[in-house]
Amino acid sequence: MDQTPEPIAISALQHAVFCLRQAALIHVEQLWADNRFTAEGQVLHTAADRPGVRTRGAVRHVRAMALACRRLNLAGVADMVEFHAGPDGETPFPVEYKRGKPKTHRADEVQLCAQALCLEEMTGRPTPEGALFYGETRRRVVVPFDASLRELTESTALAFGAVLASGRTPPAQYKASRCRACSLIGLCRPTVAGKSALAFRAAAVGGALEQGPD
Repeated sequence: MDQTPEPIAISALQHAVFCLRQAALIHVEQLWADNRFTAEGQVLHTAADRPGVRTRGAVRHVRAMALACRRLNLAGVADMVEFHAGPDGETPFPVEYKRGKPKTHRADEVQLCAQALCLEEMTGRPTPEGALFYGETRRRVVVPFDASLRELTESTALAFGAVLASGRTPPAQYKASRCRACSLIGLCRPTVAGKSALAFRAAAVGGALEQGPD
């Protein structure tokens, strides 16, 4: 019997680095709450999610590119990957589209770095940086994949992989600055000790929730 675990969704890492419990609520308990922010994010991704290849000058653009990294058991789809031609071959440059504006936490950067780790394994080419495009500012933010970001990305993948393997949702740990920005606060109810998130699902649906990771 094949004992290979299901791949970890690259997109799950943005939730996992923000909060392992939030990631488990979504990917283990299959809970989700749409709000205005998530709806706007879905609209922004509509065009980027259409597969296609286009070349402009020395840059080849690949939209909705499937990615995987066996070493970290990751899989997902990049909004767009640019391949910049050079004297020794093409250098991958992942681009992730986000609604809103740059955040104070590193969730978006970790998701983008995970794409870079996949690209390096798949292409055998170094991927030193990528970019996050934010819908509110209409600007790219270039993200260098330095040692600290790579370490954070890999440790997040390993930690969330352990959560998925256990099938257990970590207990709530209330932190005001984080919890108030979470779109699942109505399902999680972090200030109510010893209660299951499932018990509050009906009460939370339709509530006005605040912004978390896109």
